Amino acid sequence: MKNKILFFVSVLYFFNSYSQELPPIVKYNSSVYNAGNQNWMISQDKNHYIYFANNEGLLEFNGSSWNLYKSPNETIVRSVKVIGNRIYTGCYMEFGYWSRQNDGTLKYTSLSNKIKTKILVDEQFWNIINYDQWVIFQSLNRIYIYDTKSNKFKIIVPESNIFKSFKTSNSIYYQTVNYGLFEIENGKNKLLVSNSLLKDKKIVNVFASDEGLIIHTQFNGFYKLSNGNLLKLSTEADSDIAASSVYSSQMMSDGSFAVGTISNGVFILTKEGKVKYHITQSKGLSNNTALSLEEDFDKNLWIGLDNGINCINLQSPIKSYSDDTGMLGTVYASILHKGKLFIGTNQGLFYKEYPNGGEFKFINGTKGQVWSLFSYDGTLFCGHDSGTYVVENDTSKLIYSKSGTWKFEQVPNNKNAILQGNYYGISVLEKVNNQWIFKNKIDGFDYSSKYFEITSNNQVFVSHEYKGIFRFQLDSKLTKGVNLFAYSQPKKGKNASITKFNNSIYYASKDGIFKLNAKTNQFQKDASLSTIFENEEYTSGKLILDNSNKLWLFSKSYINYFTLNKLSSDLKKNAISIPSSLTNSMLGYENITQLSNSVYLIGTTDGYYTININDLGFRNHSVSITNISINKHNEKLTSFSILEPGEFKYDENNVTFSYTVPEFNKYINAEYQYLLEGFQEEWSEWSSKSTINFKNLPPGNYTFKVRSKVANSQPENAAVYSFTIKKPWYLTNFALIFYFLLICLLAYYINKAYEKYYFKQKQKLIEENNLLLEIKELENEQQLMKLRNEQLSQDVDAKSRELAVSTMSLIKKDELLSLIKEDLKKTSEEPSSRSILSVITNINKSISDDNSWNVFKEAFDTADKDFLKKVKQAHPSLTPNDLRLCAYLRLNLSSKEIAPLLNISVRSVEIKRYRLRKKMDLPHETGLVEYILSL
Repeated sequence: MKNKILFFVSVLYFFNSYSQELPPIVKYNSSVYNAGNQNWMISQDKNHYIYFANNEGLLEFNGSSWNLYKSPNETIVRSVKVIGNRIYTGCYMEFGYWSRQNDGTLKYTSLSNKIKTKILVDEQFWNIINYDQWVIFQSLNRIYIYDTKSNKFKIIVPESNIFKSFKTSNSIYYQTVNYGLFEIENGKNKLLVSNSLLKDKKIVNVFASDEGLIIHTQFNGFYKLSNGNLLKLSTEADSDIAASSVYSSQMMSDGSFAVGTISNGVFILTKEGKVKYHITQSKGLSNNTALSLEEDFDKNLWIGLDNGINCINLQSPIKSYSDDTGMLGTVYASILHKGKLFIGTNQGLFYKEYPNGGEFKFINGTKGQVWSLFSYDGTLFCGHDSGTYVVENDTSKLIYSKSGTWKFEQVPNNKNAILQGNYYGISVLEKVNNQWIFKNKIDGFDYSSKYFEITSNNQVFVSHEYKGIFRFQLDSKLTKGVNLFAYSQPKKGKNASITKFNNSIYYASKDGIFKLNAKTNQFQKDASLSTIFENEEYTSGKLILDNSNKLWLFSKSYINYFTLNKLSSDLKKNAISIPSSLTNSMLGYENITQLSNSVYLIGTTDGYYTININDLGFRNHSVSITNISINKHNEKLTSFSILEPGEFKYDENNVTFSYTVPEFNKYINAEYQYLLEGFQEEWSEWSSKSTINFKNLPPGNYTFKVRSKVANSQPENAAVYSFTIKKPWYLTNFALIFYFLLICLLAYYINKAYEKYYFKQKQKLIEENNLLLEIKELENEQQLMKLRNEQLSQDVDAKSRELAVSTMSLIKKDELLSLIKEDLKKTSEEPSSRSILSVITNINKSISDDNSWNVFKEAFDTADKDFLKKVKQAHPSLTPNDLRLCAYLRLNLSSKEIAPLLNISVRSVEIKRYRLRKKMDLPHETGLVEYILSL
């Protein structure tokens, strides 16, 4: 019990202290802008760029990118002031100005170098003021007045150290220690106030009013100086400011005041002195120490903090309630009921009076997760993880506790019955004796019913995230569901939902938005509505219907709502350019509640924000190109002039464009669309990305165009930049002419070479033909020689045959003569044989071996020249008889045929042949006749 009391006390303290809806705060920490933590002074130029005097140097923010320029002596920049086209800065023993170069970067020019000898040691310049043609640099010791026309300096040396200098519309003031407030006139100091009230009080700022001066002090608040009289001005924040120590202040364009403190954040006071906002670190500020304040052209308040930079969108149509402590939690539902704003979160149910109520109060008994809030017939129902509550003022009553409750729907034609979607189906609440009670659970359907709708004929449609869409018929007694049907199309989807809009059932999922055809009871895709989920815009299909019959959907880059079109049946689409990354809503549990005709409340994970859709008109900002850089492959980027047409080398064809619209609203992003003529034919899709890189562009002429829009505004202008990527030297006109001449020359020489080649080929062909003819002739001659050789061979063969015939004839003749001789010898024994003996003698002469051999030899040499010489040379040991045998064997005569020629027996011929082999020393495998024939 004690713990519960402590919890309620802490909740009450929390909401008494922190329940204030504040304008959006854009936070930039040092890791975002990559510079020092502390920011001492802020200024803005005509292009709406913001400049900060930062610990690390001059910090520039153009709405899209941050650029840091180191101070010339790398010391802390204490002051910055934009005057005309120059950005003046002051730091340690140095002051000067920065000017914009053609490539968009800033270049520093020192002014203090001209009077370097006159600057004191350790002197730092804490403030810069412009007045007509003069620029005033203020240190803690002296004031340096620089004449921009004559480039001359004048130095004012007060009698004591300077606290701070100030400027009103017509005058320049400064305060010194122990002396009071001085005014500079004609280049000299004039004591304006020496009142004892101000001598020991540090002045933070001085403002001009219709009745005199308003002097703001560090601890004692505001004073009015009129006709030499000093009067105290009281505000609602005097006690808080007195305990906080004011460090900076600013009069806003509407006459209100912004007060920055050392330890208590920033106060926004109306010109009547009432506290409009008190913004501290616990309410969204990055730090409680506000070192500098500046109102920009769009009436945003910039705060240079001790640790970071914040921008408060004071004129934003969006106001946020941020719960950085987690006491409130994530908002899942909200509703305006009987003059009270109820907020349902994961911590329970809270309420406050609306619109003038101060703090949220916790409703006892509702600790835990709240899913929905539903107002019907004067009763507020709360769908809770514990069941269903009926809420009356600051009390709650649990009327159903069997399972958690998702949502509620009235039963058509029955004002005393309500359907509620539970964790395990759908149940009925009934009004009895003016009290709502649980009646029954509907039989036949037990699935979780997070989203459901009921038609006029009691058909119930349920969207289940993991099972898809179901339909069943509810009986007249509201007790049973029949004819259960599960749709196969459209398919189930993550964060899908179903709702009834304009008497039609709509279902939204990642596949698009579908409308129920009442005749077929089938869902058909609505092409027009589904366009909001194109280009990967889908994050959630949660459909929300407000009291003015607007259908709301949340996508990746927009908050969309549809209204009925007065001139057609098509729905009118409206888009608010607030991305889901900024809304910080729970995906699938987005919620929006109409608080008034144009003001809506949207729940987030750390509170909520309200938006006035009638004030969403934003002035059109001009887009400008901030940087053009190119690089070769694997080399660093090099910046080029953004004021003159570019001309880049052929290998400098990776071109990066940076562009911006100086829009500093937290929830409204600028979007860009670009076109590169010469490379693209159509404009790109709208995107919040402020840089684009074109890689490997071919040589040619290009014109880059970029335009922008803020929220639903129309593009005001298009920034244009033309450039040329030159051809490589080997593709220039001169090179092409050279190539043409070279080609002509090459063609000439190639033609000559071909002529020479073909001439050589012709000669070669002629030579080849002649050679072929010669070869042919040689072949013919060879053929002829072959024929001649054949003829000779035939002649030799004929001669050999003749020789053999002659030899045989001789043999026959000798045989015949021998026979005759023998016969004659027989008869020679007779007396009358003298004549016979004479005949025998002649016969012996005729058959003389020598004569026969000589004849044979002569004939053989004629037929086979030099054979006997070759045999004799090869075998010198051969005898004439051996040579004679070789000759007979050369004639291929058999032993039988040789025997008569040698006048020996066949046996003797074989012996001779054997001996001849021995003399010739022939191997056993070599035949004698074959050897002799081969010689």
